[in-house]
Amino acid sequence: MKAMVLKRIVELNQESEPLVLKDYPVPEPINGEILIKVKACGVCHTELDEIEGRTRPPKLPVIPGHEIVGEVVGMSGGVTKFKKGDRVGVGWIYSACGACFFCNNGLENLCSDFKATGRDADGGYAEYMKVNEHYAVKIPDAYEDSQAAPLLCAGAVGYRSLKLARMVNGQNLGFMGFGASAHLVLQLAKYLYPDSRFFVFARSASQRDFAKKLGAFWAGDIEDSPPEQCLSIIDTTPVYKTVLAGLLNIVPSGRVVVNAISKEEFDKESLMNLDYKNHLWMEKELKSVANVTPDDLQDFINIAAKAGIFPTVEEYPLEKANKALIEIKNGSSIGAKVLTLA
Repeated sequence: MKAMVLKRIVELNQESEPLVLKDYPVPEPINGEILIKVKACGVCHTELDEIEGRTRPPKLPVIPGHEIVGEVVGMSGGVTKFKKGDRVGVGWIYSACGACFFCNNGLENLCSDFKATGRDADGGYAEYMKVNEHYAVKIPDAYEDSQAAPLLCAGAVGYRSLKLARMVNGQNLGFMGFGASAHLVLQLAKYLYPDSRFFVFARSASQRDFAKKLGAFWAGDIEDSPPEQCLSIIDTTPVYKTVLAGLLNIVPSGRVVVNAISKEEFDKESLMNLDYKNHLWMEKELKSVANVTPDDLQDFINIAAKAGIFPTVEEYPLEKANKALIEIKNGSSIGAKVLTLA
């Protein structure tokens, strides 16, 4: 099979090609695993963190990709959830121990033995991949393959962020950054909280215009002051200054939910501007989002189908994965980028 492979940690720039197209053997499913013929795989900002060394070190070489949609074409003994021909999806969670306190309470995302798809195990930048059936989800018929792929990370982790935001219908919700995740969560929030207003803080004019088209009440730059404060703000950016901006723009008892696997080292000095009275006083909260559970994946994609939520996607062939990654790094994304395979 063809696969785009990461062999070493590198700094991604305009000229670099960190992923190499290689011939790999098709994986053999064992112990409850299914074999998936990949039809589409989303390209996520987390891949930048992985390639540039900001996540837990990946197993190398590794096939990245954790927004995977494909068809079940094989399986090991004992598989009961799926059959050949089923269309399935795989997200960031590849496996967990299944026996600890967290796994037994629906919090597999916090398991100490959590393994990530495309980092700790080969992912979907390839023609085939395998995974235990427990961590695969059913894809609703409403979606084409490339439409469903971004929902499995950008959408699902955004859904988890929204759950942690403790939203109340009629209250204001804000977004710091407006890329692949935020543009889906805004649509979901409109469906779940129809009487609320939505405020978007984004660095580019095109992202702000896009937010307004999707129903944002207000859109401005990161450091702009909105006309109203928010109950909660979801921060999807890779920098620290948006955390402080978010804390300034929430009401007493409000919460900033950080939907990002890491923050950039160069921006750490922004935290030196943290002022207790202005940023944290009045019982304001800062909450991180760690990974997703299989239930997050299935619940979100089912709700999204009912709500008629469709991501805006740009499609690329598998061998153009490096180009898609560089465009994400340069901030030239409107919606989500997806690799499509024949």
